[in-house]
Amino acid sequence: MLSSQFTEMNSRKIKFYNTLTREKEEFSPINKREVLFYSCGPTVYNYPHIGNYRAYIFADTLKRVLMYEGYKVKHIMNLTDVDDKTIRDSQKEGRSLEEFTEFYTKEFFKDIKAFNIIKPKKFAKATDYIDEMVDIVKKLLKKGLAYKSEDGSVYFNIKKFKDYGKLSRLVLADQKENASGRIKTDEYEKDNAQDFALWKAWDEKDGNVFWNTVLGKGRPGWHIECSAMSIANLGEQIDIHTGGVDNIFPHHENEIAQSESSTGKPFAKYWMHNEWLLVDQKRMAKSFHNFYTLRDLVDKNISPLAYRFWLLMANYRTRVNFVWEALEGAETALKRLYNLYIELDKDIGLSALPTGREQAGKVNKTYQNKFKEFIEDDLDTPRALSLLWDVLKDENISNADKKATVLDFDKVFGLGFENLKKEKIPEKVQKLVKEREQARQNKNFKESDELRKEINSLGYEVKDTPEGQKISKFK
Repeated sequence: MLSSQFTEMNSRKIKFYNTLTREKEEFSPINKREVLFYSCGPTVYNYPHIGNYRAYIFADTLKRVLMYEGYKVKHIMNLTDVDDKTIRDSQKEGRSLEEFTEFYTKEFFKDIKAFNIIKPKKFAKATDYIDEMVDIVKKLLKKGLAYKSEDGSVYFNIKKFKDYGKLSRLVLADQKENASGRIKTDEYEKDNAQDFALWKAWDEKDGNVFWNTVLGKGRPGWHIECSAMSIANLGEQIDIHTGGVDNIFPHHENEIAQSESSTGKPFAKYWMHNEWLLVDQKRMAKSFHNFYTLRDLVDKNISPLAYRFWLLMANYRTRVNFVWEALEGAETALKRLYNLYIELDKDIGLSALPTGREQAGKVNKTYQNKFKEFIEDDLDTPRALSLLWDVLKDENISNADKKATVLDFDKVFGLGFENLKKEKIPEKVQKLVKEREQARQNKNFKESDELRKEINSLGYEVKDTPEGQKISKFK
């Protein structure tokens, strides 16, 4: 049975856009039964902003699609708990690096729960992988691809990696001036192609943040962290690496250079990146007063899942512009979907539920096949969402089957339909409804009308249908 399941699964053609080739490619994992998946997580020095969460929700949607298609997914996400920012801001607050980053790590975990993001198999903290980082740097030094500077820092020589620039399509020949220097900061401007730091020698600005290793007293550079965590947890070759387009250069370009130089093997088979989220057509920045976090959504009484829904309305490779009016509109639409779904339970009717249990519906195969067609085409969530509306409005499908189909789709959407609570009808109302049904069977319509009025007085209305009485609360 398991063999036939995988035969059917692998006969389907799932296509993803690969940033490395700039083409949609048929997905074929290294191990046919398990996808090795690494995604860049947060630097835990502050609350992630809503642009960061576009990347995490995109990665979660991708993982959900893979799981929906029958794959086992080994997903690792890093937590950057040592870099320029974490050291700088922990010092400003007068807290130890560990105490400072632990606080924002816990806040991040609260946020992903609110956004209904499935936890990765493992969160890898950079500070737990110092030995692995040192080992990679030692290999690069031995191969002559890295070198020590005067202050004891270690840099990667980008001119010695012939494929440098293959992800970002950056051509070193056009960057002669920049490519001759070094850069020690973790983050730098687009196209600023310079040798980057693998290991940073300690200086006064680092305070008490350092490790004594064979490389000397210091700490890792930002880029080497992800290579070490990915290789340690997933092996030297992985299937999918995700992040935002802002990670393409320099971070992911540098990951490729140091990983492939160290192992001699291709690093990631598929590189997938979500586009920018702008706010009022600008990049988010505190100086622009357009820097929003989950807390800002909550302060405006907007559900985190409304934000997730709004993102799903656009393809992950489409640049989107955030305005509050658009998010409020998305929340209204999502509430409408929720109400239509809840109405399915109400319309089933008491007579259809003699034992008090819900009817078991079946997923509509016609809609499911169309849904798969959309999500297998590079995660086309906008068209998949339009199909969700179609299911709920289709009068040719039973309510029980509609419900089963919506729940099936929501395995990918992650909008929390399974958690919506069916309204519990009070026992007194249920008793009156049953008495009214008996009165109708006895053709005692006067008593039936009186019972209807009594039901109405309790805030409920009852409708007579060919399937029996249907009860709902007055709106």
